[in-house]
Amino acid sequence: MLKPLYKNVVLKKEELEQRTASGIILSTETKEVPSVGIVQAVGAKCESGLAEGDKVVFKQYSGTKVTWDDEEYIVIDEEDILASID
Repeated sequence: MLKPLYKNVVLKKEELEQRTASGIILSTETKEVPSVGIVQAVGAKCESGLAEGDKVVFKQYSGTKVTWDDEEYIVIDEEDILASID
């Protein structure tokens, strides 16, 4: 597993599937989707109180995409996380 340093956080992006009331899946290519991720690991110097498993909203074009063990992750600065979702 990736272990972030300093104030970095490792996220796994959550793919949101858009459906209509009748169950039709909408294409996400033309729509802007929110950047939502699940916290996988938190750096030792993070002060936000985030923990593994937390769902967060982050800035759309921030972070660095990393592929590890055929899984795609985003390593992001703690300051680029905008909100925690309960």
